[in-house]
Amino acid sequence: MQLKSKIMGENKISSLQNTKVKQLVALQQKSSERRKQGVFVVEGIRELQHCLNAGYTINSIFFCPELTDTGALSSLLSESIASYEVSPEVYEKIAYRGSTEGVIATVQSKQLALKDLHLSKQPLLIVLESVEKPGNLGAILRSADAAGADAVIICDPLTDLYNPNLIRSSIGAIFSVPCIACSSDDCINFLKQNNINILTAQLQDSKLYYDTDMTCGTAIIMGTESTGLTDVWRKAADAHIRIPMLGQLDSLNVSVSAAILLFEAVRQRKIETSQSSKS
Repeated sequence: MQLKSKIMGENKISSLQNTKVKQLVALQQKSSERRKQGVFVVEGIRELQHCLNAGYTINSIFFCPELTDTGALSSLLSESIASYEVSPEVYEKIAYRGSTEGVIATVQSKQLALKDLHLSKQPLLIVLESVEKPGNLGAILRSADAAGADAVIICDPLTDLYNPNLIRSSIGAIFSVPCIACSSDDCINFLKQNNINILTAQLQDSKLYYDTDMTCGTAIIMGTESTGLTDVWRKAADAHIRIPMLGQLDSLNVSVSAAILLFEAVRQRKIETSQSSKS
């Protein structure tokens, strides 16, 4: 089917004052607008494909023919998706970032809860308490995807899960890794009920992370770089772990720390699997 025939009504937008243009800009800039409408914005063909693969519903697509690979775009379109052709000037107005292949879409939000999680036999989870920087959260989601983690849980969140910076920095991992927001108390109860060990990353009263067993069900708990974890998590922990700091500074970026700890769990589990297969 030709691209033009997939565009409902062959809608074209060239005015910066168009109502849909204003709505898109509001969705990009305001978390309150995203919550109110129950939709968020995704840019780029690759990210949109991740959306579809994860079962998200695309409501509308805006594309600029001068910037778009129409062949790739055509594979995303269906008769149920409202599509709009926009001028380069309009695209520049609505695009949150450059190099997004001339495609922007509105997508229906999903609100996952702890009860929606399907855990593996030996779950591996990252839990973040009050992490506020969308870029850090996006990077952690990428590491969680690479490590095959069951989910990322954000407790008492200070950032919108559908923040454009988060979506961009996750490179699609926001769609491939279950991401859940909840309170710390609810998360602790969930972990205890599922016999998942709680390992808090902290400097005080801790042991080196590679001396801690991560082959069983494991939740790695991390706080903000400035204040760390609150007492509610320190008291709930089964073990306190730390990454050795051999220089003059006492901490790493939270996304770097998360990647190190996640792949330690991967390393330990690979060794355990290898030893089991030899016995």
